[in-house]
Amino acid sequence: MTISPLRDGETIRQQRNLTNSQKRANSETKEGVLVNNFIKDCPDCATNLDSTCDTLVISESVKMPSRLYEQDNNSNKSLLPISALAVGVMGVVALASAFVRRNTRINLKISNEKRLPATTRNVALNEETHQALYQMIQSPTRKTILAGVGVLTLTAMAFMGKTFFDGFKEVWVKKREADIQKNMQEQLINIETQSFAGKIQITRSMLSEKVQEFGRYLSDDREKILPNFGKHLQFTGKKGQEASSNSNINYFLLGIATLASIVGLGYLSLKNLSKSKNYLEKAVKETEDKIGSIVKHSSADTKDNDKKLLEAYLQSIDAKEDTIKEFLGNLNWDKKELDEFIQKLVKKSKTSTTKVNETIGGDGTPKPTFYSHVDDYRAFFYNWLLDTDNKQFKQLFFGITGLTALSYGGKLAGEAIKEVQVKKLNAKTEVELQNRLVSTELRNFKSKKDAAIQPLVDEFYKQVDNGKPKEELKVMADNILLEIKNGPPFVYS
Repeated sequence: MTISPLRDGETIRQQRNLTNSQKRANSETKEGVLVNNFIKDCPDCATNLDSTCDTLVISESVKMPSRLYEQDNNSNKSLLPISALAVGVMGVVALASAFVRRNTRINLKISNEKRLPATTRNVALNEETHQALYQMIQSPTRKTILAGVGVLTLTAMAFMGKTFFDGFKEVWVKKREADIQKNMQEQLINIETQSFAGKIQITRSMLSEKVQEFGRYLSDDREKILPNFGKHLQFTGKKGQEASSNSNINYFLLGIATLASIVGLGYLSLKNLSKSKNYLEKAVKETEDKIGSIVKHSSADTKDNDKKLLEAYLQSIDAKEDTIKEFLGNLNWDKKELDEFIQKLVKKSKTSTTKVNETIGGDGTPKPTFYSHVDDYRAFFYNWLLDTDNKQFKQLFFGITGLTALSYGGKLAGEAIKEVQVKKLNAKTEVELQNRLVSTELRNFKSKKDAAIQPLVDEFYKQVDNGKPKEELKVMADNILLEIKNGPPFVYS
């Protein structure tokens, strides 16, 4: 099997770092070489095809590849995915509507203890520009308008400065990249020359070897030479069977090792869970002892503090209704007060949710609320503009802004240097890879040459065994040598 002369390994390597116009020129040059060298006149126009068979080394009977007649039986079902998609989408819509219907029914019947709490919609003003605009709209005074305009102006200046330095960085990196590419191309010339020269040397070596080999059968003492058909064929069936057997054994051992690892890790997991359960039981027992001690020594003087401790301890062990009543039933308190306390804890144990702190989440009213949490250097500029007499505000602004600018500049410079160094290392790695691939490319070229020539050589030896005259063998040998020199895979510079 051969590959396209325009898609061989060396061509791909060469074109990897070429521009589009260079790739097009490179391909057109090779196409011209093919046309100029391989469009030939008819070698023999006689009606007798025997000489043609000898000239072209055509065997008497060669079967077509078995996969030549494989049929692609995949039927055209292009409309089926579209139909399935449409039905699937409508099915999802139907499921969603069913979910909404079920949720509405559940919401009407659920108890207050299990119902999700209402939430206040908190709108965070984390951007300083948003906060400044909010202040200008909410309280349009001279100071808020001046501070807001100042923040917006500073934002525009920062944006333009960032755009300039980002562009400067990209231009600088691009120039360094061009230098890196030029140096890499210079180094690849020698590597590509090694690959090209190696392929030429392989062709010359094969020509030399076959000339000496065929010469024995074309000399006058040919009858003294024993038939050699099959001598150059290499059979690896037994070795392949041994490799397959070893592979099966390895898979079997790997399967046993994997199964043993799964069992061992499962046992370890169960053991860890068992220890965790013991630790939890021990902690619960200690907490229960503390609860019992509080119940035993509780008095009117310590009652308020005992309530807090008992509530915290019972909550920590996730106590249920029976547990709460069992522990607190022995308290020497007023019966009414004790019943209220027990009912409070029982209700809390059954409640699925709790209210968020009002200072964080609002009072639960389902209306929007606003708060500002700004982490931005422009916030210090805003504060300074609100109170220009405060010198500390001024120092904070210049200090924080200067530090932010230096940090961004340092980050930009670091990224630019990093990108250039990465490109340098990538280019070096590419050169090293191409250098290592020379031997691989040469072995690939040699194996393809052997695959193209070996059937012709086998046919030559077959005709030797059949007693074909050496004049005809000479024709076959000449054409085999021509095939070695000019046949695929092709060599390009």
